[in-house]
Amino acid sequence: MLTFPRSAPAQLPSGVALRPLSDEHDGGGSMTELYREDWRLDVAPVQWNFVRTRANTLRGVHVHAAHADYLCVLHGDMLLALHDMRPRSPTYRLSTQQVLSGKGPCSATIPPGVAHGFYFASETSYLYAVNRYWNLADELGCRWDDPELGLSWPTTDPLLSPRDAAAPGYAEMADGLVAAMNWRGLLS
Repeated sequence: MLTFPRSAPAQLPSGVALRPLSDEHDGGGSMTELYREDWRLDVAPVQWNFVRTRANTLRGVHVHAAHADYLCVLHGDMLLALHDMRPRSPTYRLSTQQVLSGKGPCSATIPPGVAHGFYFASETSYLYAVNRYWNLADELGCRWDDPELGLSWPTTDPLLSPRDAAAPGYAEMADGLVAAMNWRGLLS
């Protein structure tokens, strides 16, 4: 079984937020607040999704021009990889990785324009929400191992979805993002 080390807090792309979630325990178990509107996360969820992932699976790398993601690992561990693709961002081209675990709940908010990939060394379950309905047209991707991402993965042969296995290179994803952001008036 593949494993990865726990990560130390790292610099995050501008607008990305990690929020520790506290558990309230009683004699019968625990309760964790996953989302509160008053946390002001810039993500007003319109859709929630529950994902179960097999060991040695890598999802991504994807980027969105229109929607933000909000996620939380419920069980297992996720290596969250981030790469800022927003030309006007103070952290443009910053790449970083962080481990999220169901044992120490933490939420992550990922704004549009920040590419992200998820690696799971073991079976993992997570929830994610989007602030616009999921739309394949807003799901740009590139090869998980493209050197332009500046990411290091703890595997050389992950399980990939057919779409991720056929993903183009970084340059095509970057061109698609710029075109989508221009169309939305975000770069003009």
